Amino acid sequence: MKPDFQKQPEWIFDEIGTFVKLIPSKFTCFFLPEIMENYLQSITEPFMKGKQRKNALRQILGFLDLTTLEGTDNVASVNALCDKALGFSAKGLTLPAAVCVYPPFAKLVSQRLKGSGISTASVAGAFPSGQLPIHLKVAEVEFAVAGGADEIDMVISRGAFLAKDYETVRDEVTAIKKACGNTHLKVILETGELASHENIRHAAELAIEGGADFIKTSTGKVQPAATPEALAVMLEVIAEHFKATGKKIGIKPAGGISTPDQALVYYALVHNKLGEEWLKKDLFRIGASRLADAIAAELSEEQ
Repeated sequence: MKPDFQKQPEWIFDEIGTFVKLIPSKFTCFFLPEIMENYLQSITEPFMKGKQRKNALRQILGFLDLTTLEGTDNVASVNALCDKALGFSAKGLTLPAAVCVYPPFAKLVSQRLKGSGISTASVAGAFPSGQLPIHLKVAEVEFAVAGGADEIDMVISRGAFLAKDYETVRDEVTAIKKACGNTHLKVILETGELASHENIRHAAELAIEGGADFIKTSTGKVQPAATPEALAVMLEVIAEHFKATGKKIGIKPAGGISTPDQALVYYALVHNKLGEEWLKKDLFRIGASRLADAIAAELSEEQ
């Protein structure tokens, strides 16, 4: 008998988790499409219309890491992004959680955002490839932290992971977390390169073991970037870790999330699996560059 997806969304999620663990590894890069489609529809539907949609979008705006990570970034373009972030208050909208840039701009962003409540985030540690010796990765992290970064977004060494050198992956996260000091560390798995949900699960576990404060899907430089399926696996790992230790790990989907409807899918996933206590910027972020404009346009239109 076909399950009632509307009445039993949590049961469906748990079944998906079971499938990930039991299907042979060569098949774990696929969820059963009909189950996943119905599951996502059932958990997202309450947030797609009316007051609940408006409230969710206001929350999401406050979870955004406004991001510019281009080779053409310069003082003028980074200043423009800071102006954009600070400008939401004048429109009566929620300020974003952070502005995320390359390390040379961390000091500028920190100075511009001082006192606003918006954090300064910086990628570091050989973003986006991860292909540098660990002492150079650590040096880049230390440079960004010294410049005023409140948060570091690093990426794991996927080459080492796919070569099954798991100790190196975990140890690099540990070394970078040590270099962060009190600065929060988001660890990017680059799920689009990990080939299977089994690998995503293992990479998430290694990142948390190494000291990650957040785990993040993607750099935005690889396709596929964020996907609901990848996030579902990562949320399962976070839920299991919380159950075992009582420690809350944050989650950040990033890459390719450009419309309010797409963002609401990820919001609904976090809400369904981890609960409302994760729906705050200390535990949930979305990395985006275009999404803020789309949400602001919709909310301003309603006003």
